[in-house]
Amino acid sequence: MAEEPAPISFARGAPSLDIIDVEGLKAAADRAFTNDPAGSFAYGTSVGYKPLRAWIAERHGVAEDQVLVTNGSMQADAFLFDTLVQSGDTVVVERPSYDRTLGSLKGRNADLQAFELAEDGVDVQSLAEQLAAGTKISLAHLIPNFQNPAGYSLSGEKRRALVALAREYDFTIFEDDPYVELRFSGERQPTMLELSTEGEVVYASSFSKTVCPGIRVGYLVGPAEIIAKIAKLATGTYISPNMVAQSIVNEFVRGGSFDASIATVKTALEERSQRLCAALREHIPDAQFVAPEGGYFLWVTFPEGVDGDALFAAAAERGVQIVKGSDFLLDDAKNAIRLAYSGVTVDQIDEGVRRLAEAYRSL
Repeated sequence: MAEEPAPISFARGAPSLDIIDVEGLKAAADRAFTNDPAGSFAYGTSVGYKPLRAWIAERHGVAEDQVLVTNGSMQADAFLFDTLVQSGDTVVVERPSYDRTLGSLKGRNADLQAFELAEDGVDVQSLAEQLAAGTKISLAHLIPNFQNPAGYSLSGEKRRALVALAREYDFTIFEDDPYVELRFSGERQPTMLELSTEGEVVYASSFSKTVCPGIRVGYLVGPAEIIAKIAKLATGTYISPNMVAQSIVNEFVRGGSFDASIATVKTALEERSQRLCAALREHIPDAQFVAPEGGYFLWVTFPEGVDGDALFAAAAERGVQIVKGSDFLLDDAKNAIRLAYSGVTVDQIDEGVRRLAEAYRSL
C-alpha cells in the first residue's frame, strides 16, 4: 500500500518554529520573572501589564490612557465591537476580509457593507459615493497592511481620504494592523492613527505575528474615552489579561530581541513569498495574484467558473491544506483561494504547489 504524502499546509497564518526567537524568549522570560515577579505573577488590571502599555504608548506617540493591552488582537476586536457596534448598525468591511472578523460582526447582527478591495486598498470612491447618498455607518473595519486574506496594502492617498471621510461623516475607522512590521519591500505608509486629528481611528495590533503566535498579546490604541469604556468591559470579562505573557513581551521588546526577531521573520517571509509566486507561475499559469510586499498571505484567483471550494477538497485529497476564498466573502463567489506562506519551508512550497496544480487539473 502506497504511503500517503506528508501533509503541507498553506492554511495557517503563523510563522514556523524555525523563525521564532526561542532563545530570546527564554531570556526575556528569565528577566521578567527576575526583575518583576510580583507584576508577572499577580492579577493585574484590565488595561494590561503597565510597563508594556507604556512602551506601546511611546511607540505610537500617545498617552498611556489611550492604550489597552489584551489577550490577542481577536479579544481586542471583540471588546471594540461590543463597545461601538449595536445590532443593525451598518459596518463597512473589505471584499474579501478576514473570516473571523466577518463572523464576529455577523454575530452582533451588524449590517455588513462590503467594498471591493483593489491592489492599493479598499474602493474609497464607492464608499464616498454611498456616504454622500445618505448611507449612515458606525464603523469601517480595515486591514491596511498586507491584508488578510488578500495581502494587499492601502495606499497613502487612500488612507488620508478615509480619515477625511470619517471626520466628515462621523464614523470610526477600526485600523486592524497586526502585520505592519512585516514589510519586506516597498515603502511604509503612515498609519491612519497617525493621520487622525479628532479621534476618528481606533488602532489594533498584535505581537502574535512578530514574537510568536502562542504569546497571545494584542492591544488597542484609541481615544481615551473609548479605551476607558473597554477597560470596564475587560474588567468584567477577565479581571486582567495574561500578566505572565505580557511581562515576557515587555522584556522581549525592551531588551533588543524584537527588532532582531522581526528582521529574521521578514527575511524568511520574503524568500518564501518569492518562491510561492515563482512556483505558481510555473505550475498554474491560470492563477492570478499580486506579489505581496510583506505579511503572510497570497490571494489567488482563477478564471470564472473554477470552483475554489472544489479545489480545496481536491487539494486536501493530495495532502495540501489551503483556505477557501469563499470563507472571506459575503457573496457566492468561489473562484479564489488564500495561500499562507509563513509556516512552510521553501522545499514544502515547491512540492505543495505541484500537488495543488495536480488538484487544479483534476477539476
